[in-house]
Amino acid sequence: MTDKRVVDEIITKFLFNTCRLGPRLSEPVLQAVVSCASAVSYHSPTHEHAEFIPLITGSVAEFYIEPMLPHVGDIDTMSYPNNMLAIPRGHPPPTQLPAEFHDYVNVQEIVDSHLSGYVYLRLRYLLTKCTDNGKYNYLEYQECGQYSSMWNESAAERHGPALLQVYKNGLLEDLVFCVRCLSWPPQAADWPTRHRSYGWPDSATIYHVANNGCDVVQIAHRQCKQHEWMSKHLWRLSFSRAEILLINSWMPVQQIVYHLLRVVMKTEKFTESVDNSVLNTLSNYHIKTLMLWACELKSLSWWTDDLNLVRICVELLHTLAVWLTEARCPHYFISSCNLVDQSYVVETTAARLLLINDDYLSAWFVSSYIKQSVQICPENISRLFDDVSTSYKLENAVSAVVNWRLNTTTDVLCRDFYSVMCHIVFYVNAFSVSERICNFWMSALLKTDARLFIYLSAVVFLHVVQKIRSGGLTKNLLKAVAIITSLNKRTFSLLNEVAILARECQAQVVDSADCNTSGLVELLQQSAVELLTTFRKVEARDFASVVTVVTTDFEALYAYKHGDYQRCLHLSTEIVQTLFNPEAKRLTTIPIFPEFVQFLDDDIVSLTALTLIINPKCRQCIRYANITQLTLSLYLMTQCQLKLRHSLASLAQTLDYIEDAQRIHSCRHCTLDQLVLKLTERKAVTYISSSSNLS
Repeated sequence: MTDKRVVDEIITKFLFNTCRLGPRLSEPVLQAVVSCASAVSYHSPTHEHAEFIPLITGSVAEFYIEPMLPHVGDIDTMSYPNNMLAIPRGHPPPTQLPAEFHDYVNVQEIVDSHLSGYVYLRLRYLLTKCTDNGKYNYLEYQECGQYSSMWNESAAERHGPALLQVYKNGLLEDLVFCVRCLSWPPQAADWPTRHRSYGWPDSATIYHVANNGCDVVQIAHRQCKQHEWMSKHLWRLSFSRAEILLINSWMPVQQIVYHLLRVVMKTEKFTESVDNSVLNTLSNYHIKTLMLWACELKSLSWWTDDLNLVRICVELLHTLAVWLTEARCPHYFISSCNLVDQSYVVETTAARLLLINDDYLSAWFVSSYIKQSVQICPENISRLFDDVSTSYKLENAVSAVVNWRLNTTTDVLCRDFYSVMCHIVFYVNAFSVSERICNFWMSALLKTDARLFIYLSAVVFLHVVQKIRSGGLTKNLLKAVAIITSLNKRTFSLLNEVAILARECQAQVVDSADCNTSGLVELLQQSAVELLTTFRKVEARDFASVVTVVTTDFEALYAYKHGDYQRCLHLSTEIVQTLFNPEAKRLTTIPIFPEFVQFLDDDIVSLTALTLIINPKCRQCIRYANITQLTLSLYLMTQCQLKLRHSLASLAQTLDYIEDAQRIHSCRHCTLDQLVLKLTERKAVTYISSSSNLS
């Protein structure tokens, strides 16, 4: 027999103890960063001279919790051209703009439509930036009655106001093009000043939200999509920036409830159309609106006293049912805007929601949510949920999941961390670097995981070296170097020298004079090694419980590349002995991308190419293009012994190490390691055989 109250307590315990807190750089977050990086370099046929300024929105930006059940359905990003701006009707044109805006900016006036929350944009001013003081002058267009129509962006499938793209990993990307409005819109004028009984949001958050303005997105109201003119000229006020700030200020319990309501509504098929294009459907935006109002209208004690997540969810679902019954879902920001229309199906949905009571939802959480969540657990734990017929059995099963989740947190974080490292190299290689892309990557990493900021700095330096060697030095590459040095030079000694030489090269490139590219390349490599060594120390500090990280592998590589074989041998031998220590854990890897290949010799480069040929998976999966610290160190150790003509006894000992390493790397994912170890073994055996024959 199960006790309802006990079950509710177990459900609450499960959710609070299995939801990890962030933010952290997971794959969806990285994919969103990459999406924004592509938007930075995007060129629209309608805005050919514009640069696009991206923003991560949606669930990736809103949630700082990470539940066991996936909570990110797609990647939502917004992007606005920096040569266009919207201002409320009657407002004077601005004289100062943020630095990202173009020297020439078309200003669109926001004009109310007959539908609350929907507007027209009318071209009104041209702003021109003054070179002497950075302020803008304006020119009023003579034909100010011209209304702006929808942009003709047909490169991808439409998904409401967004362009839809599907990635190989199954994630969807919704990219919304918009126009930036730096002012808080008059349509929501009462939001900052309305009375709030329970102090949420607080005055600082309200100030921040209102001063962040809004955006205008290109989508017509569903009632007007068949109207020839309005379907092309209606725009909608978007408060995505405000919503991100507000939702990130929620307590963990509120974030968890928001996640649960989204899952319930999706699983029970209440939300079948995310863009709400059909009158009889709900969307995640209704859930978001419900939660925003609840956080404002409910007291702190309602959320925290006698905490019961089942009770909270049921009460909020019933509130939504009342809204639907009364055909009113009040927009959180625009008081005159209603998000639902009366219809038979809406009433039917309300009736279904009212049928969800505590008993039903409690059973649903056990039979659907928790059982689906534990599918990622080991089989011996997930099997415990085959029989949860009593409260005792359910509590034992949940406790096992919670313990497993807590005990594997560092391991999961470590695996995700290394996956993101590989993806960073991959995407830098794919997108190359520019001043704006560098700025975006750096700011994104500082917000999500500052540790990877150091890693990206090193990767960018090595990427610049690769580009200099293949195509020569450019102003764009020097600007990227300048950004990295300006952000890191207080911490890393060599970067001051890099900054000075980069400035000298910048002047010489502009004047078409010869510059010291070889000196810059050398300094960039040295600085990259310094950055990577520091980064290895961070890895060793944070993940010592699950992985053995040796911090000197890049120093050994650099010494080998520059012919300092004695130092390389010393470092490599220390690394091998450390990694063969009985207390050593999982091995660390080095990605074999062009940025890192410059440190390797021709034999390993050739083997990397061979790996791509004999194992097609290596071309599609980043993890195959890695080599472990152990394999690389054994190769360097052997090569240095050969070049320094070490004794046959020492090489025989190295062969023993190689044999042990081959057993460690016998799995099918270790193609490159296996080839490098085989090559290393052959070099050592050949040397021993030839030396024995001579003697």
